[in-house]
Amino acid sequence: MNRLLYTLLFYVALPFILARLWWRGLKVPAYRERWLERLGFCQPKQQFNTQPLWIHAVSVGETLAIVPLVTLIQARYPQVPIVMTTMTPTGAERVKASFGDRVVHYYCPYDLPCALNRFIKTLNPRGCVIVETELWPNLVNCCAQRGVPVLVANARLSERSAKGYARFKKLAQPMLEQIDMVAVQNEIDGQRFLDLGLPSRSMSVTGSIKFDVKAPDGSERLAYALRQMWGASRKVLIGASTHEGEESALIAVYQQLLLDYPDLLLVLVPRHPERFDRVAELIKQAGLKVARRSLGQQPDSRTQVYLGDTMGELMKLLAASDIAFVGGSLIERGGHNPLEPAVLKKPVIMGPHYINFQLICELLAQAKGLTVVQDGAGLEAEVKRLLLDSDQLLEQGQAGYAFVMKNQGALEKLYALTERYCLKD
Repeated sequence: MNRLLYTLLFYVALPFILARLWWRGLKVPAYRERWLERLGFCQPKQQFNTQPLWIHAVSVGETLAIVPLVTLIQARYPQVPIVMTTMTPTGAERVKASFGDRVVHYYCPYDLPCALNRFIKTLNPRGCVIVETELWPNLVNCCAQRGVPVLVANARLSERSAKGYARFKKLAQPMLEQIDMVAVQNEIDGQRFLDLGLPSRSMSVTGSIKFDVKAPDGSERLAYALRQMWGASRKVLIGASTHEGEESALIAVYQQLLLDYPDLLLVLVPRHPERFDRVAELIKQAGLKVARRSLGQQPDSRTQVYLGDTMGELMKLLAASDIAFVGGSLIERGGHNPLEPAVLKKPVIMGPHYINFQLICELLAQAKGLTVVQDGAGLEAEVKRLLLDSDQLLEQGQAGYAFVMKNQGALEKLYALTERYCLKD
């Protein structure tokens, strides 16, 4: 009854949801593309010789998180086609950048039975892997009704999200009971799932596959090439996955740091591509000399800000930096993955808003690989501290790297569950 009421409300809201999609398309035209897929109308992009595996990752972060698992599946089960769905165009771009034509992409249908049944009938998947916390009652129910096993991979559930689900426990609990397996990142998140009604037999603590991040091939070579262009002896501060409000804060911090460190280079990598031009304008308004990677502009010793306005190159730019600030954390966006710079032996700085990676951030801070600052003034002070003490800079980077290495191994555990529930014929 609760799911029926939820579904009726979703149908009532559908015109407004589509109107919002169209409105977002004014700013990001990609939202208007292939919109019928969101209603389950998807033309098969190729004929599959066998049932595909369906993997749903809502956007960029979830797509990046699941890349190692997809790569492993393709190496060990090359005969199994993989279909990935996302909700956002940036997620779609990330799928394309990561896999090219080796993975088929669709936009995930809205959580309506007619749309989902239409999509599942067309796709006929052997299993569905949902990344992290993208749980929808009708999606899970439609899979269960059609005998499609559901595995939630790298699952996490923050205290805030758990409270939200708890308010609708009569809707959440039946959904959780229909899920075949939830592979949680840690015991704390696991207990939150159990408290909401997940059967204990359907939970396994695997750790976070985000620890299995690796430095990209050729990263040292690219880092060396970039450093030679902009000056091998210059120190480099990178703002990774930044959001609106954070670039202006970083620019202000950078201008203060220039008083003591005139050779310091700032690399900015905004999270969302639709903001690239706006960030370039912010840099110019500050009177700083900027080079844009998307335009092929080569940074040199006079470049003050290097704008990483391309997709899929964050790890390469991190490799060429000395100190990493991870965005989404000075503002209330929950923060992004601090393990990417840590695995590259970079000292990590984040703001106070890191709920999306709370346990990882707390443990990384305990391991001396991460420093949490409260505002721009704290960020400036921490960067100054690291620039003043090169030994501490190296030690903090090494501590973060050691922490990542110590916690790797979740990928194989998650792969074993995926094989058991979703790959075996």
